[in-house]
Order: sequence, then C-alpha cells, then structure tokens
Amino acid sequence: MARALVVGEALVDVVVGPEGQPLGRHPGGSPANVALGLARLGHRAELLTWVGEDDDGALVADHLRASGVTLVAGSRGAARTPTATARLDAGGVATYEFDLDPTLPTVDLDALTGHEGFDVVHTGSIAAVLGPGGAVAEGLLSRTRHRSTISYDPNTRPALMGEPDLALAKVLAYVGVADVVKVSDEDLAWLRPGVDPLDVAGAWLLRGPSLVVVTRGAGGADAVSAGGSVHVDTPPTAVVDTVGAGDAFMSGLLDGLAAQRLLGADRREALGAADADTLTAVLSHAARVAAITCSRPGADPPSRDELERSAP
Repeated sequence: MARALVVGEALVDVVVGPEGQPLGRHPGGSPANVALGLARLGHRAELLTWVGEDDDGALVADHLRASGVTLVAGSRGAARTPTATARLDAGGVATYEFDLDPTLPTVDLDALTGHEGFDVVHTGSIAAVLGPGGAVAEGLLSRTRHRSTISYDPNTRPALMGEPDLALAKVLAYVGVADVVKVSDEDLAWLRPGVDPLDVAGAWLLRGPSLVVVTRGAGGADAVSAGGSVHVDTPPTAVVDTVGAGDAFMSGLLDGLAAQRLLGADRREALGAADADTLTAVLSHAARVAAITCSRPGADPPSRDELERSAP
C-alpha cells in the first residue's frame, strides 16, 4: 500500500434536494474525499487542510479519522470550517455554493515526509488555485517531486475561480509539474469551450505528465499517454447522486496505479511506458470505485472489502 499526502480543502457539504428540502450535512471537499477514498482502500493517507475547532471541524476530523486519514498538524487552525451547499437536481447531479477560506498551513516538510517520504502527493480544486493556499500547494509539489508521483485534479469551481482564461493559466502550471492529471469533461468545457477533450488531453500531455485521464460521467473515461489512448465504459449503476464521484475516481485511479507498482518518483519512467492493457485495467478499476460511490448518497467511497465483494 502507498503512503499519500493530499493537499487541499476539507469542508462540510450541506445537501439540498430538488425541491429545496434539506438532506443532511456531510463531510466533503475534493481533496479530503480523495484522502478518504485512499484510506478506505488501505493506503496511508495524510491530509493537509484548513478547518476549525468548531462543530463542523469536529465532524470533518472525526469522519476522516474513522476511515484512517491522518490530519497533518496545524490543519485545524481556521476561524470556522468551510461549507459547500450542494443543490441536487432531479437527476441527482449537484451544483455548489461555497463559504470558505482557501488557506493552507505552512509545514516543516522534512518533519512531515520523514525518511520514508510519500509515494504520491495529490492536490486539486479550490485551495490549489486560490491564495494563499495555492502558494503552499505549489511549494509542496515542487519540493516533493524528486521523491513522489505528483497527481492533480483541477476539479474547477467557476463560481470561485474567476474567468476561465485566468483559471486555465493556474491549472496549466500544475499540469506542468504533475505526473498524473485527472480532469472531467465538464471542467474542460469551462476551461477550453468548444475544444475536443481528447485534443486538450493530448496537448496537456506534451507539458510533462505521463498520464492524462478525462472522465465523462456516464460516458466512461479516456486515458492519454505516450503509448496512445484507451477508453473504458462506466459500469451500469443505479445513481443516487454524483456527489464525490470524481474524487472517488481519483482515489481509485491512484489505487490502481499503486497496484501496478507505478507510484513513486523512481517509477516515473515505467508510468510513462505503461501499455494499453495496464491503463485499461487501472481506468476500469477507478470507474468501479466511482460507480459504487454514485450508488449511495454523499461522498461515500467504498472500502477495499466492498470493492472486492462487488468485483464482476
């Protein structure tokens, strides 16, 4: 199993139904969900984030701790814990409104990484591109890349990230240092409107990553690498909602790469040389993780046991 550092926001999702009915409060936040998914799949996941010592902060911390996620020291210094109101439409698809402070604490990297280091360092979404957290995330990625696989998911939030052209410049800066990029077709429709997602993925690949994955919801997922491209379908799923689906796919993607021994800076060349069969297996695995998450409410990714029991 891998040791993973995830950098970015944790928050509380306030879920509202199609008729405005309250459906509960759930711990969430894209990076926190990725850490949760990795921990449930048996990896050693540590989360650098920014939540408070309030009731919502306790809800987030207890939820993550129960699944084995370790909060990095200093992560509970916020004045209040961020929230995201997730409004579901009739099909269970969520749109979000945010109340957050995109801060990340500075850390002693040597003390954090220790002698062992991290196999993978992941970031994405809000705190990665908004200051002052973005500067912390950028610094951590540049300082850990010599030992770790770097993964990135833009997971754009147009309501917070300003004009697409400005957001794209920040996204491309992360693409340039990442080994693995996962991006949704919805993200690309906002960042690069009218451009074929696979064309964008191919262009991003030339900026440095070994692997760029485009997720398409019910339309499956595509991976582009130096060896070409592969496509997998989405498993048949009775969708309850899509909250956390992309984050579950991300954790499943990293889990699949770990199973293929493709994580860690010393595996960078092997990752770039992965063949079509390997990439298909990794994407299919990630799609199953996401499908299970969609089959139940909220960002509730499966455990390793659940995943194995659901294997075809």
